[in-house]
Amino acid sequence: MDTQRRTGEEGPVPFRSSRFFCVGSKWYFTTREGFDSGPFASKERAETGLKRFLHVVRMLPEEQQLH
Repeated sequence: MDTQRRTGEEGPVPFRSSRFFCVGSKWYFTTREGFDSGPFASKERAETGLKRFLHVVRMLPEEQQLH
């Protein structure tokens, strides 16, 4: 769990968990919206998958972006 305060945060640090999880030997990432993506062969590949996912989301028009 991440217990570090982020820039601009005030008050108690909210609960945070990793976006990455492993089932058997396969890796997945999850989004705030509850979307799980995978399987990936390694955690590094899951991290790359998440970066690609976020890149695509940022290209969406504002009203279509996931929140």
